[in-house]
Amino acid sequence: MPALAPREGAEPEPFGAANTHADFSRSFLELVTPVKPGSMAGLPPDARIVPLQAPPEKLPLVMSRIEETSAQLGGWRDRFEGLHILMFSSPDVDAAGKRLAAAGVVHGGVNTVGRPVETPDGMSTEPVRYLEIDGAPEGRVGVVADLDPEFQHTRHLDHPNGPQNLVEAVLCAPDGQLPLVSERYERYLGRPISPEGPVTLLTRTDLPDLLPDEEPPALPALVACAVAAPDMARVRALLAENGLPVRETARGELFVPAKASLGAALIFRES
Repeated sequence: MPALAPREGAEPEPFGAANTHADFSRSFLELVTPVKPGSMAGLPPDARIVPLQAPPEKLPLVMSRIEETSAQLGGWRDRFEGLHILMFSSPDVDAAGKRLAAAGVVHGGVNTVGRPVETPDGMSTEPVRYLEIDGAPEGRVGVVADLDPEFQHTRHLDHPNGPQNLVEAVLCAPDGQLPLVSERYERYLGRPISPEGPVTLLTRTDLPDLLPDEEPPALPALVACAVAAPDMARVRALLAENGLPVRETARGELFVPAKASLGAALIFRES
């Protein structure tokens, strides 16, 4: 949870958005929520407060930007609980920004932020370079530079149920709008949409064919994501141990329904 002193000489207070990650070898899932400024109530006992530093002359600008991002996240959360951020990894985020601009995709340019990480020597900051695409109605969509291998040893990759990577996002579009959404994502990715690609696009009518009994909370919406794991018996056992319901997709893959996984179905794909 980030904290920032509201004025020079004051104690840092919780501010912006709190988050945690399920890290994989080349990607991560992020749980994030806006926090009430200055409020310490309701924090989990293992919450880590990360003070942010800013020169006094830049403090108003930093606070303004964080407040803007937090308000945006709050707006998406108020729309429904579930998936609201989709970032594609790129080995060259600057080149990706130029390609998107040439394709007529408006974005806010490449930004750099620091991601706090715990190292054997204490806390450190991993630089994260990213851009956000303007106007995607399903949430915050953008491109982020590949994870820095220098910090790979700091990530907790050995999850109890064995997932190794985030491999797919499922986007549900209104009936009749699939061609428009497909064209938009082909411009985002710079290549045709394919069944082997990182995004599956479907309509509300088609959603039950992939995820039985699932209903989109809104349209368009990111309704599910998939992680790859080598041992489905291990996955099934851990889900049962934790009392989570398990169903099967039309592909025969395991998934936890959205109602039991914070508003978005979680699919487990054998790798």
